[in-house]
Amino acid sequence: MKKMIRSIQLPGTTFLLFICLICSCRKKAFDEYYGRPDWLAAPIYQQLEAHKNFKHLLAAINKAGYKDILSKAGYWTFFAANDAAFEKYFQEKGIGGDDGIDSLTARKIVTYALVYNAYRKDQLSNYQRAGQPDTSQGYKRKTTYYDWVYTESTHSGKIIAANRNGGYAANDNNNKNIPYFIDRYLSANGLSGADYNFFYPGIPYTGFNVMDATVVNADIAAENGIIHEIDKVLLPLQNLEGYLSANPDYSEFKSLLDKLVTYQSNADLTHRNMVLTGSTDSVFVKLYSAALAFSPNNENYISSSTDAQTAGWTLFVPKNDVLRAYEKEILVNYGTFEAAPPIVLLSLLNAHMWQNSVWPGKLAVTGNSQHEVPTFTMSDITDKKVLSNGFFYGMNTVQDANVFRTVYGKPFLDPAYSLMTRALDADLKFSIINPSIKYTIFMMPDTKLRAAGYDFNSDRNDWSYQAPGGTIQFGSGAQDRLYRILQTSVLTTLNGELDDLSGEGIVEAWNGEYVKYKNNTVFASGNADAGTVLHIDKLSTAKNGNVYYTDGLLTFTENPIGFHIEQLATTDPTNFNSFYQYLKSSSLWTSTKDIAGTVPGNFYTVLIPTNDAVSTAVKEGWLPGNATTGVPNFTPTLDADKDKVTRFINYHILNKNSVVPDGKKSGAFETLLRTTGGDLTFITINNQLNVMDLRDAFNNSVLVNVARSNNLSNRAVLHSINNFLRYKVQ
Repeated sequence: MKKMIRSIQLPGTTFLLFICLICSCRKKAFDEYYGRPDWLAAPIYQQLEAHKNFKHLLAAINKAGYKDILSKAGYWTFFAANDAAFEKYFQEKGIGGDDGIDSLTARKIVTYALVYNAYRKDQLSNYQRAGQPDTSQGYKRKTTYYDWVYTESTHSGKIIAANRNGGYAANDNNNKNIPYFIDRYLSANGLSGADYNFFYPGIPYTGFNVMDATVVNADIAAENGIIHEIDKVLLPLQNLEGYLSANPDYSEFKSLLDKLVTYQSNADLTHRNMVLTGSTDSVFVKLYSAALAFSPNNENYISSSTDAQTAGWTLFVPKNDVLRAYEKEILVNYGTFEAAPPIVLLSLLNAHMWQNSVWPGKLAVTGNSQHEVPTFTMSDITDKKVLSNGFFYGMNTVQDANVFRTVYGKPFLDPAYSLMTRALDADLKFSIINPSIKYTIFMMPDTKLRAAGYDFNSDRNDWSYQAPGGTIQFGSGAQDRLYRILQTSVLTTLNGELDDLSGEGIVEAWNGEYVKYKNNTVFASGNADAGTVLHIDKLSTAKNGNVYYTDGLLTFTENPIGFHIEQLATTDPTNFNSFYQYLKSSSLWTSTKDIAGTVPGNFYTVLIPTNDAVSTAVKEGWLPGNATTGVPNFTPTLDADKDKVTRFINYHILNKNSVVPDGKKSGAFETLLRTTGGDLTFITINNQLNVMDLRDAFNNSVLVNVARSNNLSNRAVLHSINNFLRYKVQ
């Protein structure tokens, strides 16, 4: 056996040669399968070398320490400035050549031109997100460049920008984006070269521009990405905060923003900075209030994801002189922002902040963070910049916020009306700040509200009401009472119905109740009960209506409808007494003088025939009494006669509607009467100003006696009519 084994042993050298032969064959096969194909383009660095016109850029890459990165595997887009671009840059900067660029500048040039992921021109306009990209929605990409810590003269330690609106997230370097302008994006979004040239006048728009550079050779393939040759050296753009801070024309706006800045120390960033630089200074994150529309130092967009490819922030900043004049106007009652509620300053700033990219051609139709269209035009723009995180416009006017310029602004900007403002904020604010709808409001001073028993308890976060001689009430009851006064004090006056109070009239308030005016006085149902009126002390105009300052409040009645009918029967018996006598003797009359079938909180119109009209109804058999003489029988004993009275009264009450002769409400209106089958009955109204024609079930015409009508009651109006209304119950 040993002889056999010995006979097949090979000399050591021969064995090694045999092994090498096998390995050589296998390596060749491996290289053929896995090796770099001959047709594969060289990496970005080597491609730049091969093209022979990037020697200055290559020098910058070397100086920045990026040769190795751009020479090996990766997935980049590189906007490569050619030699002509660098030579122009040298001339502009007054430097002799490559040696004049220090390593820090070189790093800025290289890293800001280097974009994560490889994109051909036709891919750059895509918005990359989960699922699949949205075509034609992208005009920016994230670069490898980001700012690190810096110093401010007003703060000790090192500062770093927030990378979220109102916050900071670890492991996010707040990388800057680089904007580009491609024909596919512009045309798909209704834009044109004019939008580009507004920002970059004198630079030809070619269909593929990067900032103010032109792409002269696109889609150069490389092993580790795509190169786009450009004709200008690009440095990182400032962000909105940086540009604002550097320009003294906007120092007032910056000072207002600074009121909403806090500095938050960050131990992790402090340690990282020490490792990188050796500095032991504390690092603070510069945070803007989360109540602002955005943080102007935040390079990310809303979702802090790839959405920055599609849009950015926009800041419109007034010059110092116009802004200071505007501040003086809105702070006339407070003096300073510190004395005013914080929302005043926030409203001013947010009115100038847009949470999207406002292109010049889309200015008129693009709303700001408060959903307001601009109150200025492009002719007011004096400065414009495309920046790393958005667009900046300087201007010689202000964005006049709706909360300031509308009727809402009068109580909002006056501490004497803080309770009214609080109530408006919870109820009507977002209606009455609409500048395109005209309103009239009657002011509700804190002193008058408190004198009437109303207040707001901050500890309980609740409204309170105390009736004369009563105990304090909290909760919905107190709130509902206050809101009812508030809603009676706000009126939609599209046609200027309350522009002139010297005459006489009636106007529907926000809540459906009515307010009357006469000889420059006004009153609501509660004032009528008290026999008082409000006198006009002052009129102030706003963008969307008039604001009246008076000597009281528009109050509501505490009494039921029957109470006011009874009063009318006493003061004007010829027009109201017969109807009242039938009513109070009927089953509809309650001990509290309510009318059975009416529901508290609903609206009603009571149409009351005159005594003569009631007499006619008696003669025709619609009401019990002497059919020959027309004398009423107010206390019938027969059930059939009692039913006549009930049906008659119910047909003369409009259900869930208050209607006055103001020319606004016309059509068929439901009454309280039901047919024997339970169906609704109706009266048709043809309504004109000071003329209201009623048509009953037989199309008979009955007119409202305007001079005796428009009597205010509890969510109701009481009218005198010159005839009675005939109904059908079958």
